[in-house]
Amino acid sequence: MITLNKELSYPISETLFVFALDYEAGKVFDHTRKLITGIGKVNAAIALTKAIHEKKPKLIINMGSAGGYGFKKGDVICCTKFIQRDMDAQGLGFKKFETPLSGIPIVLENGLKMDNLKEGICGSGDSFEMNHINTEYNVIDMEAYPLALIAMQENIPFLCLKYISDDAGSDAADDWSVQVHLASEAFKQILFTEV
Repeated sequence: MITLNKELSYPISETLFVFALDYEAGKVFDHTRKLITGIGKVNAAIALTKAIHEKKPKLIINMGSAGGYGFKKGDVICCTKFIQRDMDAQGLGFKKFETPLSGIPIVLENGLKMDNLKEGICGSGDSFEMNHINTEYNVIDMEAYPLALIAMQENIPFLCLKYISDDAGSDAADDWSVQVHLASEAFKQILFTEV
């Protein structure tokens, strides 16, 4: 069972574990319904949409590496809010990060909380951020926003856990290449405590 808190748990067999890259999952998730989407918002959206209709999960868990501001490398953060950080239609009179004419709020709130984990706001975009200046989000990735949106539209509970691999600063690429391989063990400690 995946236990989120005292009231909420889900069978592992009915859970879809979603990663961008296979080495973020490692061998730890080989016994699960694992989905590797590839990098970026479009790849993530396509892969999850197909998997939902084929596998019909009762819970979606997105996990992976991310930059973090105000966290330490190695922290696992539970993201409960999401921003599409590369959406910019301000020139047309829309607000920063607003998707024009969509009716979707700038900050998408669709993430389950997990006991004993710090919470974060995840900014997803199709760029590897190395000069973090935005204060609206403190976790930086490339896939979570569309996954959260699709899960919400499909009415499937969504949990997002991000392993902080770097600080989205000038050393982010070097830090990420080392830290990304440690993510799966950190997720194992949180999700499979009885194993």
